Amino acid sequence: MKFTINWLKQHLDTTASDAEICETLTNIGLELEEFEDVAAAYAPFKVALIEKAEKHPDADKLQICTVKTESETVQVVCGAPNARTGMKGVFAPDKTYIPGLDITLKKTKIRGVESCGMMVSEKEMCLSDEHKGIIEVDESYEIGTPMAEIFGLNEKIVEIGLTPNRADCAGVRGIARDLAAAGLGTLKEIDESPVKGSFASPVKVKIEDEGCRVFYGRLIKNVKNAQSPAWLQNQLKAIGLRPISALVDITNLMTMDHSRPMHVYDADKLQGDIIVRSTKAGETLEALNDKTYETVEGAIGITDESGLIGLGGIVGGTSTGVDENTVNVFVECAYFEPMRIARAGRDMNVSSDARYRFDRGVDPAFTATGMEIATRLIQEICGSDKTEVSHVIKAGEDPSWERSITFDPAFTEQLCSVKIDVAEQVKILKSLGFVVNGDQVSPPSWRGDIDGKADLVEEIVRIYGFDKIESVSVRRANAVTHAAETLNLSRARSARAAMATLGLDECVTWSFMEKELAAQFGSNDNAALSLTNPISAELAQMRPSILPNLIEAAARNTARGYANAALCEVGPVFRSPKADGQEYIAAGIRTGAQTERNWHSDTPERNVDAYDAKADALAVLEACGAPAANAQISSGAADHFHPGRSGVIRLGKNIIAQFGELHPAILEEMGVKTAVVGFEVFLENIPAPRKKGTAKPLLKLASLQPVKKDFAFIVKNDVTAEDIISAAKASEKKLISDAQIFDVYAGKGIEDGHKSLALC
Repeated sequence: MKFTINWLKQHLDTTASDAEICETLTNIGLELEEFEDVAAAYAPFKVALIEKAEKHPDADKLQICTVKTESETVQVVCGAPNARTGMKGVFAPDKTYIPGLDITLKKTKIRGVESCGMMVSEKEMCLSDEHKGIIEVDESYEIGTPMAEIFGLNEKIVEIGLTPNRADCAGVRGIARDLAAAGLGTLKEIDESPVKGSFASPVKVKIEDEGCRVFYGRLIKNVKNAQSPAWLQNQLKAIGLRPISALVDITNLMTMDHSRPMHVYDADKLQGDIIVRSTKAGETLEALNDKTYETVEGAIGITDESGLIGLGGIVGGTSTGVDENTVNVFVECAYFEPMRIARAGRDMNVSSDARYRFDRGVDPAFTATGMEIATRLIQEICGSDKTEVSHVIKAGEDPSWERSITFDPAFTEQLCSVKIDVAEQVKILKSLGFVVNGDQVSPPSWRGDIDGKADLVEEIVRIYGFDKIESVSVRRANAVTHAAETLNLSRARSARAAMATLGLDECVTWSFMEKELAAQFGSNDNAALSLTNPISAELAQMRPSILPNLIEAAARNTARGYANAALCEVGPVFRSPKADGQEYIAAGIRTGAQTERNWHSDTPERNVDAYDAKADALAVLEACGAPAANAQISSGAADHFHPGRSGVIRLGKNIIAQFGELHPAILEEMGVKTAVVGFEVFLENIPAPRKKGTAKPLLKLASLQPVKKDFAFIVKNDVTAEDIISAAKASEKKLISDAQIFDVYAGKGIEDGHKSLALC
């Protein structure tokens, strides 16, 4: 919401400084977003007199002007055709920034003649597109008169951020009312008296849609729709609105001044009476914002016998719009239901100043008053001796807004921890327009957002001053804050870092997938995990695994010529719709070549295999704090892994990861022609670390030299290498620190069904 300080003072009698006004606005909840002193930008530009204008000796279209300013006489080379001796214009001295040219002046020579400063045009000052000549000011202005005073640019513009509930402050008078309540001045009285009508309006109004609760109308004859007076144009320009014509500018003034959108129709263009009804889908409106809209069903349509002439509370139509030939106008001041306006505006993608206010709810009791104020403005600005005003016609009934809320002064301290005297609380509420009757409070008509006793507390405290509430620490000042990161989030962060170190690229994929594919990866309860309103058929099921999404991503890379993929993701998977049916998993895949051909490398070329996935899983577990060195590796991975080229990593019965080559049948069904290996680390299954305190353990050095021994054991084929390693480590835990398989042999010299495992 934008307004100027001068505009604000039309409603607020105050001696407060600009800084005090801006600070108070923020303190009472109308947060200041920007303050701009427009006059300061135009301060260097002042009236000067061209004492002499002579032809440039080396240029036919240039003149050498002797310019008298308030402090000196300077020479200026000027190319304007209207520059002449005795003319008063606007002078820009040396080192002045010219906004229309985006340059800073400096003393220079033009065709060999020195020029100090320049006489400026309206385009160079961003006043208009006129650039054929320099600005010419009236002889009555003294030399040195600031340009800002002449063109009404001595404004200070304030922009505040409005929360959606403060529709009353979408008008300058509402802002002034709040500032007056905060003790920054007195709210001025305005003339709200009825304008006496002299005849019955020939235009009638009928309401057929409950979205329009009440419609006030009035015919005004013999008006002149010329340009607005300078004060009105300058007021609208200052906040970024373009003056159009007096009648339109008056409705814009009502919108910005009183948060009361209105509309004027050219009465001679109306065909019959006005009917307010619901629109049908597909109706067309040529709108006043130079756009054409096709209506949705259920918007509030303003119609006459010709059809749709406007969208109620949003935008008017060109067919009945006023122009310079308008003589008779029909004025509309209506109240529309906020939800209906918001829905229609959203569905049709129409934005307007009127919709902004009706969306939030305008003052229902100000409808009749707004009509009288607008009528008086039309009489003053567009009227003449022949102007006639009809009686006001009314269709529908004013909406009911009166309500009562129980007021408990003690609740203010309970809710906000600030103690305010009861009399002060009552005074604040009354200053905001509330009616206090014992323990019952009635909000004013313009505060439709006040609904309960907590709202009353908010009003009291914001006017009292948020800045007056003392800061209270909820913890001891010297307390050390606990980490906000949970154990799972910490593990997820560690897993991401580890996988990035391993050369895996992180993906962020959908938490959904195709139902048939989900079934392949362990989703047994398809119905329970199916989406009611999926984005598409391919995303209709909550994912039971991250691997399918990564495989599909790798396949897309392969299709684009990038056959070697290493992808990972950390995120949720879904086993059931129950509270404990969601798990947090770190998963990764590799496909293609693990090492490529290279003339200077001794490492032979090979494709990825299950051992690469195993190494990745162990590295992630180690990074997440799991005792990977003590984990057991065995078969028993999920069905989407190859049954003979996969395994699980467990601590006792607790499975903390699984890895291996993905099942060829599933890959074939997914259209993947190359082998894919992957792993899944179940972050929530990793045991929580023991709390050992912050002290480091005492360093104990071994008294014995390290010794390495090689052993070979002939065992049956069904004995796993993991069993041999576990048995070796368990034989003497204090002395044996590690054991690894370095060779497997079966063949000559070894009995059938047996193998030789060598450990070191």
